[in-house]
Amino acid sequence: MKRYYRIMLGAKSAYADECLKGNFIGADFELDIDLSNQLPDNWREFNQKFIPVWLEKHPGKSKISAGLSCGNLWTIAKGIIKGDIVLCPNGQGSYYVGEVLDTYSYHPETTLPHRRTVKWYPNTIERAAMSEALRNSTGSIGTVSEISKYAEEIEMLIGGTKPPTIISTDDTVEDPSVFALEKHLEDFLAQNWKQTELGKDYDIYEEDGELVGQQYPSDTGPIDILAISKDKKTLLVVELKKGRASDNVVGQIQRYMGFVKGELAEDNQTVKGVIIALEDDLRIKRALSVTNNIEFYRYQVSFKLFKG
Repeated sequence: MKRYYRIMLGAKSAYADECLKGNFIGADFELDIDLSNQLPDNWREFNQKFIPVWLEKHPGKSKISAGLSCGNLWTIAKGIIKGDIVLCPNGQGSYYVGEVLDTYSYHPETTLPHRRTVKWYPNTIERAAMSEALRNSTGSIGTVSEISKYAEEIEMLIGGTKPPTIISTDDTVEDPSVFALEKHLEDFLAQNWKQTELGKDYDIYEEDGELVGQQYPSDTGPIDILAISKDKKTLLVVELKKGRASDNVVGQIQRYMGFVKGELAEDNQTVKGVIIALEDDLRIKRALSVTNNIEFYRYQVSFKLFKG
């Protein structure tokens, strides 16, 4: 099954037109190494090998930054496979769309030397034509963002059909209007982080002024939000659930926390977790009662009508 990705081609899409003319996508990350015979099927193996190399080239940077850079490089070089679809913003309000045609190749002494050949489609996708959810996902910070859950909408846009106003990508949501309100929880929380209780003590992780702590990749799935305490001594894993959270989320966030502790945290840093949901139940209360490093927060969805 083909997958869909949003790829940034340089800061502020600086190389988008060059990639369009040259029929490729690519990345740099300042690793001047031919990776042709160094791309394992598992990105974690790649990170274990190349994070130390990246850190040596970037003294003073954190393991978090190294993990993100190496993970994105592996995705472009190996994780994306032939037949996958890429959407690349051109910096002018639309996206170049193409199909990946072959495997990785290295082009030294060029911009974006780690490359994949792409067959670009003749038409672009206008950002204004996207649903709000897809706009948010394609507009997220970072080099790579998988957007496969919007496959149906993307195919409609490629075919020139405007999608319906509300598209539910979750089969468990009965009322799509409620889904439309709740599905933006993560983006709303990220944009208003400083005004929340969590924002008093933590900042969403940034690197060089760029927000990289939203949808941070791990070996058990993306972490919704990765934050760091203002004294830099604690890393916070935030898991967001629309509707009621079950006790399964406790195991899920513990896996994320284990990844952060084992792969990202420095020796002097601790790891904590926060679950945010509309409501809880007895089972999750029981599960959390025997943990001392995971807290539960509730959110509210408010919708009002005002007579004009």
